[in-house]
Amino acid sequence: MSRVIALVAAAALLCAAAQAKVYFHEEFNSLDGWVVSEAKEGLGKAVLSSGKFFGDEKINQGLKTSEDAHFYAIAKTLPEAVTNEGKDLVVSISVKHEQGLDCGGGYAKFLPATELKGFNGDTEYLLMFGPDQCGYNKRVHVIFNYKGTNLLWKKEPKYPDDKLTHVYTLRVTPENKYELYIDQELKESGALEADWEFLQPKEIDDATDSKPADWVDASQIDDPEDVKPADWESEPATVVDPEAKKPDDWDDEEDGAWEAPQIPNPKAKGEWRARRIPNPAYKGPWKARQVANPKYEEDAKLYLLRKPLAAVGIDVWQVKAGSIFDNIIVGDDLAEVNKLIDATWGATKDAEKAAEDAAAAATKAADEAAKADESKEEL
Repeated sequence: MSRVIALVAAAALLCAAAQAKVYFHEEFNSLDGWVVSEAKEGLGKAVLSSGKFFGDEKINQGLKTSEDAHFYAIAKTLPEAVTNEGKDLVVSISVKHEQGLDCGGGYAKFLPATELKGFNGDTEYLLMFGPDQCGYNKRVHVIFNYKGTNLLWKKEPKYPDDKLTHVYTLRVTPENKYELYIDQELKESGALEADWEFLQPKEIDDATDSKPADWVDASQIDDPEDVKPADWESEPATVVDPEAKKPDDWDDEEDGAWEAPQIPNPKAKGEWRARRIPNPAYKGPWKARQVANPKYEEDAKLYLLRKPLAAVGIDVWQVKAGSIFDNIIVGDDLAEVNKLIDATWGATKDAEKAAEDAAAAATKAADEAAKADESKEEL
């Protein structure tokens, strides 16, 4: 019997693996199929580049922003439109901010069918996903479009603050759950309904309820047993300096009436106040009773993209250009997507870190040599 169960389980796994699919994987071996928007003049130029340092020049080649203080808008149609009904949606993107991003986006937009030449910041999208930063405000965005409204994530997870490539992966399931991975490590997870405002609240305040007249709001009161000390001096905070003297050259007609300066009053203790104690009659903050919200409508398919996913676009502003986007993936199975991540980012991340360290060491050596030459010239 156990053998039969094992065979059935194995067959189920094989069936699931056979059905798992990667719909789109952009490795940026070229820019074929990518359409630069014509919706706005003066867009920044996106180029192919592996960056100043890399683990493997071919594998690490991606789409790079090349001009400071520019908007970028470029998009590509998927080989086939994707619907995630009844199955997982897994999207992934790798981003490298080797320039040291100070203000700009590093996210991608996943689009319904649209005219790519008109792609711009107002174009409808189904999902916006990836890192974003401006000053100290940095977060990973996951924004769903639900019934025409773009819903911000209540959470604001941070991402690594360095110049290396990092991989951002989002999984959304038919159980209306989600998972966020950074560099294949689970960072956030939860329920869609709890972490985005897809729906109206199930319950609302009863508009007919009101706070009782005898409700006690004050959490603390004066201690009735505390009394003002007999020696407490209710003196002013400052007094006239008794040692001050009117300057010999003071002219009342020209300078006005002379007034001695004020100094802190050594006798002043300030206004006496009784100490505060917890109020035994305190009932806590009053809240109206909750009633069912007539506008609440349950939706068992929050996970479902409202339209087929047909294109992916990069629509960002960058003050300091140099970000490299790579390995944009759309699939329906996390394990299959992770295989592609292993073969790209996973296969090159250690070499990329070594290359960054070597580049930093070379820069430091060059700076020290330049300073030494300057010192010799001064001598």
